[in-house]
Amino acid sequence: MTMLNTATPAYEADDAIPRRRWLRVIPPLLLACIISYMDRVNIAFAMPGGMNAELGMNASMAGLAGGIFFFGYLFLQIPGGRRAALGSGKTFIAWSLVSWAVLSGLTGLVTQTWELLALRFLLGVAEGGMLPVVLTMVSRWFPDRERGRANAMVIMFVPLAGMITAPLSGFVLAAYDWRHLFYSTALLSILFLGVWLAFADDGPETARWVSPREKAYILDALRAEHERKLTAGTPAVTSFGALLRNPTIWLLIAINLCYQAGIYGYTMWLPTLLKNLTHTGMGKIGLLAMIPYVAMVIGMFATSYLSDRTGKRRLFVLLPLVGFAVCLALSVLTHATMALSFAFLIGCGFFLQAAAGVFWAIPPKLCSVEAAGSARGLINALGNLGGFCGPYAVGVLTQHVSAAAGVYCLAVVLAVAGLLALTLPKRCED
Repeated sequence: MTMLNTATPAYEADDAIPRRRWLRVIPPLLLACIISYMDRVNIAFAMPGGMNAELGMNASMAGLAGGIFFFGYLFLQIPGGRRAALGSGKTFIAWSLVSWAVLSGLTGLVTQTWELLALRFLLGVAEGGMLPVVLTMVSRWFPDRERGRANAMVIMFVPLAGMITAPLSGFVLAAYDWRHLFYSTALLSILFLGVWLAFADDGPETARWVSPREKAYILDALRAEHERKLTAGTPAVTSFGALLRNPTIWLLIAINLCYQAGIYGYTMWLPTLLKNLTHTGMGKIGLLAMIPYVAMVIGMFATSYLSDRTGKRRLFVLLPLVGFAVCLALSVLTHATMALSFAFLIGCGFFLQAAAGVFWAIPPKLCSVEAAGSARGLINALGNLGGFCGPYAVGVLTQHVSAAAGVYCLAVVLAVAGLLALTLPKRCED
C-alpha cells in the first residue's frame, strides 16, 4: 500500500503536467447533460404555464406526468454504463441526442393526457443511459484524486440547466405558449449534435489532441488505482452478479433513491411553489427560479473541493443531505414571511446537488473498471425511481392534504438519506 502511494506524488507536485483535458473533456459532457436536463425539467414550467389547464390535469396527474419519466429512465442505465466502459459512450450519446429531439418535439403536439404520459415515459427511456455513460467517460480521463471535482463540474449541468431553463421558459411562456418550450429544446438537441461529434472523445487512448505526457499521467494514475484495489483487504466487485450481492451497492442505491426524491420533488415543484409564494407572473417566476441554481453552483464546488482535499467522502455526502432537509422544512415554517421563505428555498439550491460529485466518486472505489459502469447504471437506475416518488408524492399530498405536507415529506426522506450515509463503510474513502 505504502509503495503504491509513493509512486505518484511526483505527478501531484509537478505543475508542468498538462491539464488540457479539463478544457477539452468537461465542456462537451457538460453541454450534453445540460440539453438532457432541459428536456427533462421544462415540463415543470409548462405545467403552471398553461399545460395543466389546457390538458385538464389536477395536482396528482401533474405529479404523475412529472415522475413517469423515471420509470422509462430505468431501461438503459446498465446497458449505457456497460457500453461506455466496454465500447463507445460517444456513439451512445449521439444517438440519444437524436431521440431526445424527436420526443421533445412530439411533446409540443400533445392534446391528450395519455399522449403526454407516453412521451414522457419514452423520453425517460431515451435519457436513461446518459449519466452512467458520462460518469464512465469522466472516470477514464480523471484519476481518483481529481474525480470529485471532475464529477462536480459535469454534474454542474443541473444548476446551469436550471439557470438557462428558468428565464428561457419564462420568456417563451410570456411571448408564446407552453408548446414552444418543447419545440425549443428539440431544436437545441439537434444543434448540439454537431458539437458533440466534433469534440467528444471516449478516452485518452483514442484522443489525438492529448499530449504524451498528459496521457501517461492519466493512464499511470488509473493503473495505480486498479492495483490498489487488487491489494486492498476487501476485493473489488468484478461482475454484475457480485454487484447484486454487495450490501454497500444496495446502501448507495437507497441513499440515491432518497436523494433523488428530494432533488426532483424540489425542482419539479419549485415554479409552482414560487407562484404560490409570490403570486406573480411566470416571467418573474422564471427569473426568481434562477437564484437557487446560482447557489447550487457554489455548493457543488465548495463540497467537492473540500472532499477532494480531505479525502472524506462519507462526511461530504452526509452534510448536504442534512442541510437540504433542514432548508426544505424551514421554507415551509417561514412561509408567512416571503423573503425568509425564499431565502430557505435558495438554501435548498445550495445543498441540492452538493453531494452528487462526491457520491459518484464512491462506486469506482468498490468495483473493477469493467464493473464500475454497470454499478453506476444500477445505482442510478434504481435510485432514480426517487425521481418518480418525489414529484408524485408532493402532487398527491398537495391535492389531498396541503402543499406544506408535500414539502415536509421531502425533508423527512432527505433526513433518512443522511442517516443511511452515516452507515457507509470506511473503504468508501480509502
